Amino acid sequence: QVQLVESGGGLVQAGGSLRLSCAASGRAPSNYVMGWFRQAPGKEREFVAGIQWSGGRTRYVNSVNGRFTISMDYAKNTVFLQMNSLNPEDTAVYYCAAGQMWVVSTEANEYYYWGQGTQVTVSS
Repeated sequence: QVQLVESGGGLVQAGGSLRLSCAASGRAPSNYVMGWFRQAPGKEREFVAGIQWSGGRTRYVNSVNGRFTISMDYAKNTVFLQMNSLNPEDTAVYYCAAGQMWVVSTEANEYYYWGQGTQVTVSS
């Protein structure tokens, strides 16, 4: 079992930055991937970024490439999503997720564990 707790959401003006955190507890095998998804009102949940627990390989959705960075603090079992140059289209509830896989998947149904979500609102 893996428990995930997100933090760091909030309200920011366009062009600003936020850093989301996801603290993972419980036992996770080495071939785990940590991911961030987001869901805006009336839209489907969308993959944002993912990172391999072992090896650190990352993957991003095209719309955030160059603006968002996913990283891990292995000592604290915490994954971060640094979000820069935010725009109103980034407004959504952001979810941390974890799943057992060898490569980072963009499919939400491949992630077994989910956090409760944290709201990110970007004003224009």
